Amino acid sequence: MSELFDEVDEEVRREQLKKLWDKYSILIIAGMILIIAAVGGWRGYQYLEAKKAAEAGAAFDRAVELTEANKHAEAEAAFADLAAKAPFGYRVLARLRMAAEVAERDRPAAAKLFDEIAADRSVGVAEQDLARIRAAQLLLETATYPNMKERLEAAAAPGSTFRHSARELLALSAWRANDTAATRQWLDMIANDGETPPSLRSRAEALQALLPPVAKS
Repeated sequence: MSELFDEVDEEVRREQLKKLWDKYSILIIAGMILIIAAVGGWRGYQYLEAKKAAEAGAAFDRAVELTEANKHAEAEAAFADLAAKAPFGYRVLARLRMAAEVAERDRPAAAKLFDEIAADRSVGVAEQDLARIRAAQLLLETATYPNMKERLEAAAAPGSTFRHSARELLALSAWRANDTAATRQWLDMIANDGETPPSLRSRAEALQALLPPVAKS
């Protein structure tokens, strides 16, 4: 008797499933098609992005080769094209390299390009600080010490990626402005930072030797 009831239950379930399938089969099939299409679309997107990145990488390498061959005008044009069309990571690198190429012919214009990168909040902090350093290097001989301090003080803070270069530029700028106290301030920061590169430490010691002796109280 129990087997009979089991057969009846099975038949009822089969009938219910058939009714559900008849009622919702189109929606189920459509859902499966959408899932397959979504997966295929994502895979296609990943493929295209990888292809774009590979193409941008190859174009970037070619532009670097132009720089190394001293074909700066051609390199500038190549980096400008990448800065306009490449995936985001390569766009940032291309903007930095393009500004460096411009510096070969027009330092103030290149400094302006670096300033634009430094002010761009979509760019990473490290890249912004690098752009600030590059602009300051180009303007060291013409900018006032207050202007250099405004540009670089944040980048010179402990923990900043390019703090060593920022401190050296600030020390040099203060020295050019005959601001002995400020020069010593930045040289002391260089000397007291255990991670200061040896070559930079040597340059800082050489600059320290040019300063007048500290007056004894």
